[in-house]
Amino acid sequence: MHIALNGWFWDQPYSGSGQYLRGLLLALLRLPDAPQVTLILPHASADPLPEGVTVLLAPPRLGGHLGKVWFEQRAFPAMVRRSGADLAHVPYWGPPLSSPVPLVVSVLDVISLALPEYRGGLLAGLYTSLIVAGARGANHILTLSAASQAEVETHLNIPTKQITFTWLAVDERYTPRPDPQQDAVVRQKYGLPEDFALYFGGYDVRKNVNTLLLAWTYAGPALGEGVPLVLAGKPPAQWGGPRFPDLPAYARALNIEKYVQWLGVVDEADKPALYRAARVMAWPSLYEGFGLPLLEAMACGTPVVASHVPATRELVGDAGYLVEPENAREMGGALLALMGQDDLHQQQTNLVHGRATQFSWRKTAQQTLAVYQQVLAETGR
Repeated sequence: MHIALNGWFWDQPYSGSGQYLRGLLLALLRLPDAPQVTLILPHASADPLPEGVTVLLAPPRLGGHLGKVWFEQRAFPAMVRRSGADLAHVPYWGPPLSSPVPLVVSVLDVISLALPEYRGGLLAGLYTSLIVAGARGANHILTLSAASQAEVETHLNIPTKQITFTWLAVDERYTPRPDPQQDAVVRQKYGLPEDFALYFGGYDVRKNVNTLLLAWTYAGPALGEGVPLVLAGKPPAQWGGPRFPDLPAYARALNIEKYVQWLGVVDEADKPALYRAARVMAWPSLYEGFGLPLLEAMACGTPVVASHVPATRELVGDAGYLVEPENAREMGGALLALMGQDDLHQQQTNLVHGRATQFSWRKTAQQTLAVYQQVLAETGR
């Protein structure tokens, strides 16, 4: 079996799509019945590529968004034909309208269809229409959770039998086992206190950080200034507007700025130590296709307070506190309980780590390979 894999996100290893591409590819190559893989890249990569992978580079392209569309719709299908692959896989929602071989597409979420705030202007709408049509023409759709599978079926009008969900996973760096030297370095580097609650993620409106800040009006004063809510993740270029509410201003309006610490960007290498240092991870998101930072925290043994929405509920299972995402009082109470009760905290630590071990890249790769085999059998190749 010879697979042509779209490598647009190879050089974006810390994005969700980049992590999925790399994790899946490396795990596929480790399988005993590993397929032959040709990775099709938009340009030469500065990062080392896995052994055993053939690389094809697209011709020089246009820049910006037009360059991405050109790569997806013209260059990738042409390079698939040149590769001689049996099947093509686009591991993000950017499929071509036409493929020379059977096509598998990964739709990681349908935010641009499900949430009006994310639909964008005319050009964004045209691109969404293009990739919706491409997905409907694919032989099979992969997505990241049963919740996302249901959303793909609803919003793209694709039959359930053509959709398979395969959970994500995290690498072995995410572990509850302490690394005393690295953990101490990270704590000092970011000025972290002994105890704190952590949020790690984006600040767009669906992440619901405003409700987390409101919840901290209940927990923060009770815990004191020495036990802050630490907010980590790249801030927007500008706060304010429908996509990125002005959260620092909101914290000031709530009079909790002295109970909140803004970290900003965290180096990828520091993330496991940051999760281990946190007493609890808060995840108030209103919508997710999966929620990878939450799984990273769980793999490090960090108890979680997460929103009771479909994908998050599926990920956490019975291993964490699930709260209504817009109920700040309930969220604050759960955070306060985990911050203050040692027995409960230890119980939750054991539960979340046990749950995290159920997710593995090997399992994801095996399920993906089974879909490849199914599609080839159905198409007689």
